[in-house]
Amino acid sequence: MKYSSQMVAKPYFIFALILLAGEIVFGLSMGVQYLYGDFLFPAIPFNVLRMVHTNLLIVLLLFGFMGATYYLIPEESERELWSPMLAKITFWVFAAAGVATILGYLLVPYATLAELTYNNLLPTMGREFLEQPTITKIGIVLVVLSYILNVTMTVIKGRKTTISVILLTGLFGLAFFFLFAFYVPENLVMDKFFWWFVVHLWVEATWELILGALLAFVLIKTTGVDREHIDKWLYLIIAMTLISGLAGTGHHFFFIGTPGYWLWIGSIASAAEPIPFFLMILFAYNMAKNRRIQHDNKIALTWAKGTAVVGFLGAGVWGFLHTLAPINYYTHGTQLTAAHGHLAFFGAYVMICFTLISYAMPILRGRLHGNGPKAQSVELTSFWMMVIGMIGLTLALTAAGIMQIEMQRLRDVADALDFMSAQEAISTVYGVRLAFGVMVLLGLLTYFYSFFVKEEKVNA
Repeated sequence: MKYSSQMVAKPYFIFALILLAGEIVFGLSMGVQYLYGDFLFPAIPFNVLRMVHTNLLIVLLLFGFMGATYYLIPEESERELWSPMLAKITFWVFAAAGVATILGYLLVPYATLAELTYNNLLPTMGREFLEQPTITKIGIVLVVLSYILNVTMTVIKGRKTTISVILLTGLFGLAFFFLFAFYVPENLVMDKFFWWFVVHLWVEATWELILGALLAFVLIKTTGVDREHIDKWLYLIIAMTLISGLAGTGHHFFFIGTPGYWLWIGSIASAAEPIPFFLMILFAYNMAKNRRIQHDNKIALTWAKGTAVVGFLGAGVWGFLHTLAPINYYTHGTQLTAAHGHLAFFGAYVMICFTLISYAMPILRGRLHGNGPKAQSVELTSFWMMVIGMIGLTLALTAAGIMQIEMQRLRDVADALDFMSAQEAISTVYGVRLAFGVMVLLGLLTYFYSFFVKEEKVNA
């Protein structure tokens, strides 16, 4: 480890992994409820499980990004972090606020939670993915601002690189677009229109800049390829990301009461959205092919290449499957949407967090060349368990979505099944989905175990 302030990344990484375990457990609980509706009811109904599941995903990714940034920026800037103390304070404030919010969801009726947090003063609650109490949203803004201040001051005072500039651009975009979470128009169409300014422009624009910067950093470290070569690829990927991602917001405006021209804008732009993810595959494998060093931490490079491939499948292929307006007319809101969401978030964002953790955590624990061969072998097993489990889960949800579309939306009105009848008819597929979900959890537990594997001592 070159800079002592990089140690502040460690608690962020650990907490992100803990939150990921919680998110998977709540997701599995939802999977059980699809098969046995009374499971955990009325203690934790489905809507609360879903709210916790999605909110944990958002928070764990933010913790992962923050940890990755605090590790990366000192090396890129060639100086210590501007304020390690601020980073530590930010961690505890964000962790406490996150835990308190999740406990609020689980222990207090949502309407009561809104009253207790004075949501009436500035109403922002009740919207999907943005269910956080207003006071929590304000806390998120303060945390992100302190985080960006810390990173920006470090970059300003040190070396400026393409990676750090693109990372900062993504972080500023993340902060700006979250402000739309505080804008809740009374008109429902306007509400949904601006709601997507947070949800879409986070995951399909600004977060992709963060992803590209983090991926480039690990590839430089594990392949030794010239920074100039990496930069050229990075500029191309980011340009395509911004062009397709910003205009691609239109594919969410198809059927919410907006003008018809969004059908064309959304469809054309969305057709281009898989391109930057495909470029990431070429990027990662080209760097690996032209490597100038054989880094001992082989598993970190495996995670990096896996991020590119699975991210392309989830965000690119599965996104394109149902993003064109004539197709989306039938598929919107079905399990096909859930299939895309699960594989895209896992491939693009959860896996990039694993990539940084697998590269940085051994160094933070004093293993400058990565974990030993035995630990990396266990981690490789966990990699394949989680990837296969998530792809299997995605295929099951895809099958469920296709069946749902055929039963509910393609048939004549007289022959179409109602929602609950269709869900009962595809319950077997939900059982398969649950089994693959268990595999993902076992893969994560195997990943945890890899940190405690003891290497065999070699006699001189």
